Amino acid sequence: MSDETHVQVPTIRPRRLRRTPALRRMVAETHVVPSSLVLPVFIREGLAEPRPISSMPGVVQHSRDSLKRAVAEAAELGLGGVMLFGIPETKDATGSGAIDPAGVLNLAITDVVAEVGDQLTVMSDLCLDEFTDHGHCGLLTPDGEVDNDQTLAAYAEMALAQAAAGVDMVGPSGMMDGQVAVVRSALDAARHSHVSVLAYSAKYASAFFGPFREAVDSSLVGDRRTYQQDPANALEGVREVLLDVAEGADIVMVKPALPYLDVVRRVRDAVDVPVAAYNVSGEYAMLEAAAANGWIDREAAVMETLTSIRRAGADVILTYWASEAARLLQR
Repeated sequence: MSDETHVQVPTIRPRRLRRTPALRRMVAETHVVPSSLVLPVFIREGLAEPRPISSMPGVVQHSRDSLKRAVAEAAELGLGGVMLFGIPETKDATGSGAIDPAGVLNLAITDVVAEVGDQLTVMSDLCLDEFTDHGHCGLLTPDGEVDNDQTLAAYAEMALAQAAAGVDMVGPSGMMDGQVAVVRSALDAARHSHVSVLAYSAKYASAFFGPFREAVDSSLVGDRRTYQQDPANALEGVREVLLDVAEGADIVMVKPALPYLDVVRRVRDAVDVPVAAYNVSGEYAMLEAAAANGWIDREAAVMETLTSIRRAGADVILTYWASEAARLLQR
């Protein structure tokens, strides 16, 4: 550069606030904290030892004993909660194991509450898909269609069974029309008004659920596109959320998270209840696979992923990295 060349140096320098780690921490707009994270956990009936899930490295189907250890660790790490999914030894057309007080999920709720008390919010998936031999989230008509209104009656019974087991929060996830109203009414009528509802309000028919199907030994043949949402639709997601809020949902959720961050933001702007997002199995598996191949910095990518979901507007994140992220945040 010649002596005659004059550069107009900037007066406003945003880089000043990026100069040191302390400065970056001080002005950070978005924070991931352990209390905003929920750990989804799988409990499989009849296991003596935890069983690894091949498509989700580091995630297992728990035995009753290993589940207790996992939730005790989650409580020590200061997580916000755990979401329980049950995998029964036998399934049937009506998913009767979901309602059985001695069923795997209801026993798991009681085990976890006894282990951690009120140190964690104990949440449970309220859906029939893990318990039905056809793998759908509801009861079927004779011609094989999912019967919305008959399914609602089953959800009401399932909610009462989970409440009796001691759950803090139920998560109706089947995307049946009217499910939140029916669950709320059943709980209130049975004097379980203290049990809150995390509504899977905008749940999309997503390709990113694939590894979850292995995790719960899904029996599904076909798809769930007649009741889960079309990935093309964002306004519909907001409409579903508003319906659930009107029906009494305490928290609303968008699932999956990463392909639907725009929906998370729209929902956050539309409601005055907490918003959750589920960082689902396929999102987890993709990052883990890339990290295993040495293509990305795994820990940095995990935290960047969770930060992006918070930045989009999620108050609560369900993620299989919850315990690990809490440990990273302690560093």
